[in-house]
This record gives sequence, C-alpha cells and structure tokens, in this order.
Amino acid sequence: MSLRIYNTLTRALEVFSPLEAGHVRMYVCGITVYDLCHVGHARATVAFDLVQRWLKASGLRVTFVRNITDIDDKIIRRSLENGETVRSLTDRMIAEMYRDFDALAIERPTHDPRATDYVPQMLQIVRQLEARGLAYRAGGDVNYAVRRFPGYGKLSGKSLDELHAGERVAVLEGKEDPLDFALWKAAKPAEPQDAQWDSDFGRGRPGWHIECSAMSCALLGETFDIHGGGADLQFPHHENEIAQSEGANGVPLASVWMHNGFVNIDNEKMSKSLGNFFTIREVLRKFDPETLRFFIVRAHYRSPLNYSDVHLDDARGALRRLYTALDAVPPAPVQIDWADPHAARFKAAMDNDFGTPEAIAVLFELAADVNRSRSADRAGLLKALGATLGILQGEPKAFLRAGASLDEASIEQKIAERAAAKQAKDFAAADRIRQELLALGIVLKDSPAGTTWEAKQ
Repeated sequence: MSLRIYNTLTRALEVFSPLEAGHVRMYVCGITVYDLCHVGHARATVAFDLVQRWLKASGLRVTFVRNITDIDDKIIRRSLENGETVRSLTDRMIAEMYRDFDALAIERPTHDPRATDYVPQMLQIVRQLEARGLAYRAGGDVNYAVRRFPGYGKLSGKSLDELHAGERVAVLEGKEDPLDFALWKAAKPAEPQDAQWDSDFGRGRPGWHIECSAMSCALLGETFDIHGGGADLQFPHHENEIAQSEGANGVPLASVWMHNGFVNIDNEKMSKSLGNFFTIREVLRKFDPETLRFFIVRAHYRSPLNYSDVHLDDARGALRRLYTALDAVPPAPVQIDWADPHAARFKAAMDNDFGTPEAIAVLFELAADVNRSRSADRAGLLKALGATLGILQGEPKAFLRAGASLDEASIEQKIAERAAAKQAKDFAAADRIRQELLALGIVLKDSPAGTTWEAKQ
C-alpha cells in the first residue's frame, strides 16, 4: 500500500507523492525559546520525528527543517525580566531544548535555522508583498492586508466574515482590519538593541508569522512537500504563512499540511496561559524518557493525548512487556523483510497516515511470538521495527532494572545470600530475602539458568 497522509488543507486522506521523486522536503514549526519545553512541545516534536523516521524507513531521502524562533514578544519580555540579552537567553534555552529532545531520542533535523539569521529574507518578502499591494505601512509597522488575498481562510476552512465575527481584538490604530497582522514591527524605546534591525521600513523587528515563510522558502524552495505543526498553529499562524508566502511568490506553499492533536489534562487543553502544563524536565524526574516517548507514540498523532501519571504508568508497563521479550531472547541483527507477515502489517499501519496504535499492536503480537519461539531473528525484527518509532533501542536489562532502590552490587549480594540459604535448605531465610527485596521494589526471577532481577513495575 502507498503511504497516505491526512491533508488538513483538503480535509482528506491522500496518497503521498513527493514533488521530487525519492526526496521529501518537510518544514515543521519549532519552539519559541524563552523557557523550558513542556509536554505539548514533546508531543509535536516526537510526532514529526516519527514522520521523518518513517519516510526514511520507506526509502525516501528527507530534507527536514525545524525552525527555532529566537525573537518575539515573549522572548523580549523574558530577557528584560532576567536582565540578560536576547541572545544569552535564547542560546541558553536552545541548549536546554536539545537536552530534552536528545533524551527523548528525537533526531536532529537537517536544518534548525534561527529566525534571527533570516531577517534579510523576511524583509525581502515584505517588500514583495508591498509591491503586490498586499502590505501597507502604518506608523513604522508594516501590516498584511488580509482581505486583499483571495485564498485567506482555506486552511482553517472559514470565510473572512466568520473569522471577523470571531475576532475579539478591536481595530488598532493604523490597521485597516482586525484580521490584518504585522509583518514588521517598529522598534519601541524599551526594547533591547539586539531585538532591533535596520530596514527600508525603519528600525524594528519581524512579526512572528513572517519568520517561517522566510526560513521555509530559503531552505526548501517556494513550494515543498509537507508543512507540519501543532493543531493550535493551524489558525492564525499557518493561515498567515500561506497568505504571506503565496501572496509573495504566487505558488502553493506546501502540498500537504499536517497537524498533531492537543495534549489534554482533565479533558482541558494543556497550555501555559491556563497554568496546567508540565515541562519535559518535570516529567523526566518521575518517568524515564523512553516511557514518555512511548506514551506519545502509541497514540495517533492527530488524536487528543490525555496526560496523567496513570497513563504514563500504563505506558511504562506496556513498554516493559516489550523489553521483557528482548531480555529473554537477545535479538539478532536483522534487516527488515517487509514481506514478513508482522512487518507487512506494521508497514500497512504506518502507511495509513502513520497509524502507530495499530503498528504498536503488531509489536506486541511479535513480542508474544518471540516469547513462544525463543527466536533471536524474531527478537531482532521486533527491535528493528521499534527503531522506526525510536523505541526499543536500549539495553533491556537496564530498562527493566531502572528505578531500583538498591544498587546492583547490593542486590547481587542478596541474591547470593538467598542462593546459599537455599543450598542449606533454609527455605524460610531464602523466602525472607525474596520478600525483603520485593518490599524494596526488586522482583526476583528464578530459572534453570539462575536468578535474575528487575525493578517492580
């Protein structure tokens, strides 16, 4: 089956065919780096890491751009609050972002451009829009005239009148319409010097939306294959990107638009404005990174993701079952044979709009097969398929023993004491040692080959 992707623009599942045979060009809106990343950021970034992994597993070359927004109102406000330069703040937050992303096995994109490196390209687009009558100057700002672009609203599926009716912001001085948005913002006296640039329109800085238009066009061309981001970006950010890019260049911006679903807490969207968010760093104090990744991956990328410790505990238990199979039967290194029945079902699931729930169900079927057959090749296939999702690449015993309250040497000493007690037929003492370890979260497993242990789930 050919890969099919749900296209937000057409609201349909479509067979995917790259514009250039064998090569996919993909742009995903990245992080605004003024604070630590939260679980919503993890959800979006893991989702599109999964997409690019599967494209590569399908034999395609991928040029993947995920931008970094290092200039906007929040960044300026935070830098002033901290008494540090914009660059100092953003450098620090980028390092923290990658610390989190590396922990979650999120592969680095081909390009991770910083917005501040593309201000000249942004200004060129603004000049093109002004020349085409789609932008106007207003007191040092330059605004986009939304009603002059015929296709506005096609991504959100709303008419201009509907959008206008839902717009709560009053017409600001100098704006022709509440829906108009800033392409270039005049510098304000309180703003730091490293948040300002000289331009034809006066000293100032770019609006948020123009950043992505400039970076995607510069690195992928005027039209590329896939544009992705969170559902919260569909309107207005992505709608405005289309208006800017297509208004300036006269060609479609992207063939396919993809949007991942929200993260919810108690059925309410996680957001900083509501104060109901958790940073990745906070979650990783309680759960290992692969559990968090597995929790995200096993839900379909377009579905809502309900976050709770209970759901993460469940994800950890499920992941342990897969690692238990790999621990019992060390995997042989194998190349995936897509004609294999398990691999074929896995591929069919992933080719159906990256259907990870069904693909992971296949992994559990394969783990059961490994437990029955004790086949190193089947275990190798389980690990290889897991790699396409960015999971099951750790050492099984290390995962199963994570969280133990005793160090390994102490546990092994207790196991030796128990073995000696059994040898002396002091079964009461042997059972007491087992129970002592169990109370400390250590589960012993006896087999003809000896006694092993793992941390209690």
